[in-house]
Amino acid sequence: MKTALLIASGAFAAALAVAAVSAPVQAKTMKECAAQWQEMKTNNQTEGMKYRDFSKKCMSEGAPAADNPPPPKPEAAAPPAAGGNAVFPSAVSSKYSSESAGKARFNTCLDQYHANKNNGGNGGMKWIQKGGGYYSECNKRLKGAA
Repeated sequence: MKTALLIASGAFAAALAVAAVSAPVQAKTMKECAAQWQEMKTNNQTEGMKYRDFSKKCMSEGAPAADNPPPPKPEAAAPPAAGGNAVFPSAVSSKYSSESAGKARFNTCLDQYHANKNNGGNGGMKWIQKGGGYYSECNKRLKGAA
């Protein structure tokens, strides 16, 4: 009888342990999530995450622990080379002389950009892109030439 009781109590304890491991993580309250967000923000561990996204995740499935910072982001691609083999106009086009200086530079650069598109003379740059695109580089060069 004692053996059967010991076996039954052991099986019950094992079942409780399995249930405890597989129990769902209880969602946190808004107050708990706000406190955790402030801690992560203080330690610069938000990694660009917005509070709204964090709080949704925190309250629905539990948030990542503040002690474990998220993995570092992969290094961003280097900004494009400043017109490696791109062709730029050397001066503002005379056909835009009636426009303001900025508008004349813009239109001159745009004309050259479209001409370059046909022959591959943009050096792989887009018109506007992060880190400086064709327009940014062309505008700098025309300002320096004026």
